[in-house]
Amino acid sequence: MNLKDHFIIAMPTLDDSLFSRSVIYICEHNRDGAMGIMINKPIVELNVETVLTRLEITSPKSCAELEHPVFCGGPLAEEQGFILHTPQQEFASSIQISDDVMITTSLDALKSIGSPEQPQNIFLALGYSSWQSLQLEGEIARNDWLVTNADPKIIYEVSIDERWQKAAASLGININTMSHQMGNA
Repeated sequence: MNLKDHFIIAMPTLDDSLFSRSVIYICEHNRDGAMGIMINKPIVELNVETVLTRLEITSPKSCAELEHPVFCGGPLAEEQGFILHTPQQEFASSIQISDDVMITTSLDALKSIGSPEQPQNIFLALGYSSWQSLQLEGEIARNDWLVTNADPKIIYEVSIDERWQKAAASLGININTMSHQMGNA
């Protein structure tokens, strides 16, 4: 099963300090492994405007997106920015993941904020999460993660503190009532 354009949702039993209660949007999954962006762990006191200022990018006008938090996408390449956004073709290094989500790593996407070229929805993360070949499949088999189709509304619209519950609810699961001890049948 290819998990591209899926969420993996940390089970309550996953007690890793970084990945506990996380939701990760899988951007790429193939025989070499998987790559994803965590969508529910904001970096405290870091917003889009602060990142633009540090990069010496000036937004042409003030807009709500400047106040959006910046997220920890994962423990790898924490200085690298990854922008999830609604599809738009003008950016230098964009990859279309689904009909509703593209990922861009080039500065031109950040420079579009506050301009007519800005995508309708934009999500900025620093760093990413990665798994080697068959590693993610093993973690899923161990009951570390639930898997569901990605819902772009959870990335762009649902409040941050509800994303873990809402992603699990898309499977019909109330994750808050699940046991913290799991076994294998």
